[in-house]
Amino acid sequence: MEFLFGLDPQLLFDTLLIAIAVFFLFLAMSYLLFNPVRKMLKDRQDKIASDIDTANADKKDAAALKAEYEGKLKDIEKEAEHILSEARGKAQKNASRIENEAKEEAARIIQRANEEAELSKKRAMDEVKQEMIAVASMMAAKVVAAKIDTAIQDTLVEQTLKEMGDSTWQS
Repeated sequence: MEFLFGLDPQLLFDTLLIAIAVFFLFLAMSYLLFNPVRKMLKDRQDKIASDIDTANADKKDAAALKAEYEGKLKDIEKEAEHILSEARGKAQKNASRIENEAKEEAARIIQRANEEAELSKKRAMDEVKQEMIAVASMMAAKVVAAKIDTAIQDTLVEQTLKEMGDSTWQS
């Protein structure tokens, strides 16, 4: 019997037996080792995909929160501007009111000063009249002393009043 490549049958049998044993060992190792490793790799791949999805969702949530925050900032800026404009309006109203009150007070002070001046003027006129009466009385006393009649006395009083005139004792 001729041997394959000049090898003895025992060697071929052992080789065949080792090949079958390696095949069964490969199947057993595949079942015991490769499948758990594949499962672990699959689980890791799923976990990474889940983490990526979670990160994307968190990124979208963060973008939404950022947009909401920016919107609130704009609303706050608008509200602040509104409050400032109201404050400016109130300040202008208060300034106008204070200015008007000051003008009214100034007008009252001027009116009181004019009234006091008018009153002082009337007092001065009364004093001048009193002095004129005193002068007239003194003239009358002199007239009586000189024995002048009443017609001459009236003429003298009227002449004196005309000479002094309204402009003299009113100014």
